[in-house]
Amino acid sequence: MPVLLPTSRSRGRTARTHAGNPALTDHAVVIAGGGPTGLMLAAELALADVDVAIVERRADQDLVGTRAGGLHARTIEVLDQRGVADRFLREGQVTQLAGFAWTRLDISDLPTRHAYGLALRQSHIERILAEWVEELAVPIYRNFEVTGFAQDATGVDVALSGGATLRANYLVGCDGGRSLVRKTTGVDFVGSGPALGNLMAEVEMSEEPAWGLRHDALGFHGLSKTESGRVLVVVTEATLARSGEPTPSDLSEALVAVYGTDFGLKNPAWISRFTDAARQAVSYRKGRVLLAGDAAHIHHSVGGQGLNTGVQDAVNLGWKVAQVVNGTSPDSLLDSYHAERHPVAARVLRNTMAQIALLRRGDDGLKAAREVVSDLLGMDEPRKRFGAMMSGLDIRYDLGEGHPLLGRRMPDLDLVTPGGSQRLFTLLHSAHPLLLNFDKPGCIDIAPWADRISVADTSYAGPWELPAIGPVAAPKAVLVRPDGHVAWAGDATQRGLADALTMWSGPAVAT
Repeated sequence: MPVLLPTSRSRGRTARTHAGNPALTDHAVVIAGGGPTGLMLAAELALADVDVAIVERRADQDLVGTRAGGLHARTIEVLDQRGVADRFLREGQVTQLAGFAWTRLDISDLPTRHAYGLALRQSHIERILAEWVEELAVPIYRNFEVTGFAQDATGVDVALSGGATLRANYLVGCDGGRSLVRKTTGVDFVGSGPALGNLMAEVEMSEEPAWGLRHDALGFHGLSKTESGRVLVVVTEATLARSGEPTPSDLSEALVAVYGTDFGLKNPAWISRFTDAARQAVSYRKGRVLLAGDAAHIHHSVGGQGLNTGVQDAVNLGWKVAQVVNGTSPDSLLDSYHAERHPVAARVLRNTMAQIALLRRGDDGLKAAREVVSDLLGMDEPRKRFGAMMSGLDIRYDLGEGHPLLGRRMPDLDLVTPGGSQRLFTLLHSAHPLLLNFDKPGCIDIAPWADRISVADTSYAGPWELPAIGPVAAPKAVLVRPDGHVAWAGDATQRGLADALTMWSGPAVAT
């Protein structure tokens, strides 16, 4: 039977009890899917005191299979902006995770407090996120699936398995690459179909396997030891003809085709099949329905960017939905979500396809191309540029011309404030916009927005430096959005500040 875990807390809405299922109530925002993207989005909305709920088909957060294997530097930063990065760092292994076509990219000299990646399986990432979401008292309707919806001018009626219906102001599809929410909107999912098929599995082997990576005429393959002592297998299949749930026989046949043996394959914990299909929703929004994570974009797992891109989708979207729901910003603010995040995922698809093109086959030409690319990425400037791209540290939203900081992630500076020294990221824990004044205290007046913006008179004596950009001039004042990106940088003249405040924090309120 469908169950509700945990009990919801009220966030200012009148709950409607549903006949036949009193556990269900209406919400301002319903999220379809309780994976990393959906969980991160729920946390962002809860921090803004929005009444949000997750609909999740799984009975618990258990996850079969390895799936994503880590967090890149920018994702660690956004978790640090919310004060929860340490929860993940305690359980993962700090490592130089960034790479391009299996060429490791050392980002340890990039200007960030987290100049590394974190090796941590998705099952652990989801568990930690779910624990945080539970602390924030977000209800998760487990053993339910969204089966359809209908939207009108005031909200969305969300149909659930079992015949129940929820009413929400907004519905967000975080329900994976086969997203029912996306399909129901009719939004096209464009791109390229598969040209390469892989099997991934965690198994036992009675013989010593051929550890490491290899290329051949079929593609790329790898055998490595997991944290449980089993063997993690990644192998390219000889044909794309097979589809659906893979079997131990499929895995054995693929191993024999590559290694001449299956090494006594036995007791698979799980087996999954994935391809290099690369597709993206042409629009991340249709009315009151939005898409995030794999529901909005899919690609091959090489480079480990999928989960990270989804989590960052959620951080971009959450505060915008919250401001619209809470009445401080107009509905049009949500259009900036597609405008900003669609190009980011498009670039991820492009660099993923480029990597697969280098890795797909083991012929002499591609081997030579891989060696040339590897030599190029061994040079400092290309390494830094590609390292910043693959780790997400160089993302810039197009907010127009201005200071080099504009649209980029704000560095986590060690600030000096009247209350003492503080890291900038600690000032973002509440997910509110922040105005930093490095000029004379009190010289910037934002009285019409004072109830929405945190203001800090501060100083900073160190260098201002951005990944892939280098040193930049120190601004006199910076407006930082809740997602940590710079909305305005200027001086005491405040030129452009009122426009930025109106755009990102809503119209001025008379004082």
